[in-house]
Amino acid sequence: MNYITGIESYTGKKRTAVTLGKFDGLHRGHQKLVEKIREYASKECETVLCAFDMGRESIMTNRERRAHLEGRIDWLIDCPFTKEFRVMEAEDFIRNILCKTLRCAHVVVGKDFVFGHGKRGNVEMLRRFSKKYGYTVDVLEKERYGDMVISSTYIRDALAQGNVKLAEELLGYPYALTGTVRHGQQLGRTLGFPTMNIEPEEYKILPRYGVYACRVRVGGKWYNGVGNAGVKPTVTDERRRLFEVYAYGYEGDVYGQEVTAVFCDFERPEVKFGSVGELKDQVMKDMKYGIDFFAGKSGEKDADSNTGR
Repeated sequence: MNYITGIESYTGKKRTAVTLGKFDGLHRGHQKLVEKIREYASKECETVLCAFDMGRESIMTNRERRAHLEGRIDWLIDCPFTKEFRVMEAEDFIRNILCKTLRCAHVVVGKDFVFGHGKRGNVEMLRRFSKKYGYTVDVLEKERYGDMVISSTYIRDALAQGNVKLAEELLGYPYALTGTVRHGQQLGRTLGFPTMNIEPEEYKILPRYGVYACRVRVGGKWYNGVGNAGVKPTVTDERRRLFEVYAYGYEGDVYGQEVTAVFCDFERPEVKFGSVGELKDQVMKDMKYGIDFFAGKSGEKDADSNTGR
């Protein structure tokens, strides 16, 4: 897959099947768009996804989006949403961006897609100009979860509530973060359970501050774990966002390394305790919660195996 920043950097020579949008999270609705452009892939037609970067907190970082799409499309363009795009007239966008630069033969979008200055362009305009500029248009219906339309806003709300299980249903994969392990106050080590302080990327959304059961990938191996997302108000006033994780069975030094954590289940919100002793008592309960959670998961697998599921 070719990965570039900015549509002006695109150098492809073939006709293309293009989909455009914010693609924050690459949720199940977004994945329908990806699969549709893949249907047009051929020796004569390359697939292009253009993701507009709005420069704000996001469900998925640019790097995570790249990892999810690797091997599935030909071109991923991360496109900062600059003033040039905000003031560009809608037909200029069709003529200069879609047709001259991206050489589109097929445009695939959701039914609420808008573009151009003042959001004057929409799917009807794309259809109206398709013959003039020589491309086809596919407008896909929204993906639903029950009676709700799946959207990045819906997923953000789920994460804000700590409902990582619902977020997983909407995304189509577990919510996770990848970050560098930073030095902390090593309080966990003094309490007998050394932890990893994973620092998320700047705009990466942390779910509701609190304690989660999680899966942790360290050095290519996965471990069960329990971690606190938040700012650790009992021991510091720094307000630095971290996911502090204890990985059951892991022994080693990971400072400065990248670690991935997958959120599995929410236990409790983050609170400020009256003393380190109170914190330690609660952490011991959190550790037991994590053990019990994953023991239950193991039991579910055994039950599924016994029933042939």
